[in-house]
Amino acid sequence: MSDIDTNKLRRLDGGLLLVFRELLRTGRASQAAARLGLSQPAISHALGRLRDLFDDPLFVRRPHGFEPTRRALELGPQIERLIGLAGEALDPDARFDPATSRRQFKFGAPEFVTALLGAELIRRLREVAPDVTFLIGHADDEQAMQHLRRGDADFALGLFWEPRPGFLIEPFLEDEYCSVARADHPTIRGTLSEAQWRTTGHIYAWNPSETGPPGPNNKYPEGVRHLAAVPQWLTVLLLVASTDGLGAMPRRLAERYAERFGVQVLDSPFEGGRISVSLMRRAGLKDPGVDWFLEQVRAAATA
Repeated sequence: MSDIDTNKLRRLDGGLLLVFRELLRTGRASQAAARLGLSQPAISHALGRLRDLFDDPLFVRRPHGFEPTRRALELGPQIERLIGLAGEALDPDARFDPATSRRQFKFGAPEFVTALLGAELIRRLREVAPDVTFLIGHADDEQAMQHLRRGDADFALGLFWEPRPGFLIEPFLEDEYCSVARADHPTIRGTLSEAQWRTTGHIYAWNPSETGPPGPNNKYPEGVRHLAAVPQWLTVLLLVASTDGLGAMPRRLAERYAERFGVQVLDSPFEGGRISVSLMRRAGLKDPGVDWFLEQVRAAATA
């Protein structure tokens, strides 16, 4: 190890790492100070030391608070790993106990994924982890990455297609499109012809974070009658149940709520597109609690 590396390590302490993480998470010196039990001058002094250590401004003051530089965003996952490793070294026997934990897990997910797994996840947690709670936010992939970098989310579920440096992306669930019509539809009863599919009139979801980018796997054939476009698939279900329109939606979601909404689930008269939902996490982080919670989320999605 070179002398300059040794000198830098001597100047780096755990308190600086914690200040960096809180500024990245909150963007505000006052909130970072409150969360760490420090004064704002102490936060400012620590930020000065961090800037000198990394030879970068790291956080630029804006009217809304501190905005991280590109270098700060790159350092975020690495510093998170350092804090995690330090925690493991100081408490090597630390473990996650679902039965006694009062932890709140935070993750991002599209509305249809939340609707698919939410109730089952609550049921599972009540049985094995009664004081564990969760918070789900809705964000596009760029917002999801920002939340993960800042530690505002433990993971994200969504339609992520491309690799992201510093993140792990893996498959979560696969689904396919189907058609839905109200159970007492005047002309559609159990099967759907191509003529009915083209002329009945469609209500569909258009939100890019729900449906994915346009392409050959999720594009309607030409010559189809459209009635309305709404942002979410649960709204499609509600409107289909109240009208004579048809809806296209994920089969798992349709089958889970068909009885409650009073709709019939139908095979489309053409090969529908696929829906691939992925899981995104920060690379290199070890958290037994998140690992356990993800097992519950996966089980809830496939129940």
